[in-house]
Amino acid sequence: MKDLQESRKEIDYIDNEIVKLFERRMDICKDVAEYKLNTGKAVLDRQREIDKIVTLKDKASNDFYAHGVEELFEQIMAMSRKMQYKMLTEEGVNNDIGFDIVDELDMEDIKVAYQGLPGAYGQQAATEYFGDNAEYINVPTFREAMKCVRDGKTDYAVLPVANSSAGIVTDVYDLLVEFSNYVVDTFDIKIDHCLCGVKGAKIEDVKEVYSHPQAFMQSNAFIEEHGWEKVSLANTAISARYISEQTDKSRACICSAHAAEIYGLDVLYQGTNFNALNTTKFIIVSRQKIARRNAGLICISFQLPHASGSLYQMLSHIIYNDLNMTKIESRPVPEKKWEYRFYVEFEGKAHQAGVINALSGINAESLNMKILGNY
Repeated sequence: MKDLQESRKEIDYIDNEIVKLFERRMDICKDVAEYKLNTGKAVLDRQREIDKIVTLKDKASNDFYAHGVEELFEQIMAMSRKMQYKMLTEEGVNNDIGFDIVDELDMEDIKVAYQGLPGAYGQQAATEYFGDNAEYINVPTFREAMKCVRDGKTDYAVLPVANSSAGIVTDVYDLLVEFSNYVVDTFDIKIDHCLCGVKGAKIEDVKEVYSHPQAFMQSNAFIEEHGWEKVSLANTAISARYISEQTDKSRACICSAHAAEIYGLDVLYQGTNFNALNTTKFIIVSRQKIARRNAGLICISFQLPHASGSLYQMLSHIIYNDLNMTKIESRPVPEKKWEYRFYVEFEGKAHQAGVINALSGINAESLNMKILGNY
């Protein structure tokens, strides 16, 4: 049996040779990048890569080694592309992702749209963020709020994007792709749901509860404990208004204490949500492609080619450029069976070289990449 130390010495020698050959290969790839820079040829030539890997796999002595060769050269070629994107950025190619940098958002004489009636959490988020200098417009749907921004009827829209207990608001994610509006900031508000009923009602009277599905999810344990029937409505404020129009003590709603006050309801129980730290994140949306100077997060969406490891390849651009990914979500692509769109958030600024490198790579190698905002 061969001595372990002898084997390790041989491996060390081979590894050193691999490093030398890798650097030699990458140096030649610099020449390739310069050629592509001068001719305008795309960095990614996927068919050549596929043909090259097939040729190299055929040189392997068995199937196990062939698979290893494929994986090894996928990585080597990916590193080559990343270096080429970096060189192109340094030469001024694709080094502007199109955001105008501003010190602060315009907050004077503005119009802001939110979804729901007065008393909705959207109204609370909007008024807490923009204060008394804004004119507020309430609309029935998230889509209408996005249309208001797109069509110039309002300067901003305030929309919920995620809840700490119930997860993402999927409809809003889909609308961010559909509309050419941009996320310019985010704002968190603490959610404290209440069970509310008509004047004189008691919790013992309740048989049916009305609210938004997200509020039901956040209060599910409380509702199941009492065995009440759930009836979904468009949002919590609409539910409060509906109950206020009834004289039936057996019907109650889950809404905020503010909504209960607006619609003249009694709070039968405060804190129906099982998570005392229940928080909803709202996005501030503008039709202007702007980013505040102190913005620190980038959000993008993209679809993937049907190839093994394609998601890893996209995320590797973020890793390679020393960027920290903070979130990843996926949504089905409408009318395309088993295809998904990914939403990725990572730390960075619109003018940062590493961000531009990562976006250049993802844009070139994914399908339908869109920058949703820098906030």
